[in-house]
Amino acid sequence: MTDAQWEVFSYQSVIGAAVLYFLAMLAYFVELAGLRAVAPDEEVGDRRTAVAGRLGLVLTVFAVVVHFVALVARGLAADPNRVPWGNMYEFTISGTFVVALVFLVATKVWGTEWLGPLVTTFVVAALMAGFLALDDAVLPLPDALNSYWLVIHVVSAVISTGAFTIGALLSVLYLVKSRSTSDRGYLARVPDLPKLDRLSYRMHAFGFPVWTFAVLITGPIWAHQAWGAYWNWDPKEVWAFITWVVYAAYLHARATAGWRGRNAAYLALVGVATLWFNFIGINFFSSSSQHSYAKSTGAEHSLVQRSAVVDVLATVEVAQEVRVVVRADHPRL
Repeated sequence: MTDAQWEVFSYQSVIGAAVLYFLAMLAYFVELAGLRAVAPDEEVGDRRTAVAGRLGLVLTVFAVVVHFVALVARGLAADPNRVPWGNMYEFTISGTFVVALVFLVATKVWGTEWLGPLVTTFVVAALMAGFLALDDAVLPLPDALNSYWLVIHVVSAVISTGAFTIGALLSVLYLVKSRSTSDRGYLARVPDLPKLDRLSYRMHAFGFPVWTFAVLITGPIWAHQAWGAYWNWDPKEVWAFITWVVYAAYLHARATAGWRGRNAAYLALVGVATLWFNFIGINFFSSSSQHSYAKSTGAEHSLVQRSAVVDVLATVEVAQEVRVVVRADHPRL
């Protein structure tokens, strides 16, 4: 396959994964509708409701597999082949993949399948935003990115982003459940508040050391290699450090001041807000960042890129038609 065909295949796989996530989300919503009048200690008698929940999880697993194929194809579309983390679009599809993967791992370890509606909704929304607003060309890596530190730094950043995002969803669920008085339905079946708080803490406690490794160790080393200085007061560096400070305060407050529950949940949401602002906001609002390579080239480029993809598809279809005609007319084929 040519690079252009790999790029088309990556787009097709992203769309396929988004469709599977969307179907999983619908299945989870069908399950939620069936649980509206069911108490937590009651067995789900409606077979359709029970099947919908299992179907949602199965579809999420298939979506993650297709999502991974999209990432691999994106890397193979570049010349030379590279990791698919060269711009905001590629980081978006990588980050959402890790969010979904962390959800599946947490479901296997802690039985958090009840997070399915929130996770699939977030992933579908993020993929749509990435595909419509952040789409960019598959280009060779800039000199600043052409380093093995890219793999080390971005892998750790993506993993911690996935863990922090799942932790934030758990915090949102904690805040909503703390205000709910219903004894039936989805919120009643979600684990009690202490368990939600504990799961959120575990996610953040896992993500923080990884984020520390990304921001305070591999990031400065890579910056020194690329720009000759460990710290340049770049907006992204500053906001990454702000995110680190917020999550350090979150963990410190829990360990020393005994912060639990609502206060900890609010602080966790502040942390994830700084995290995603650093990822998206800095690229759009800062004109002085040395991370300008991560900025999307805009809607105009997106239209040109999509037109090129359509042209490639049309060329492939014409080639296939010519091949069919030749085979039909050739006596030996």
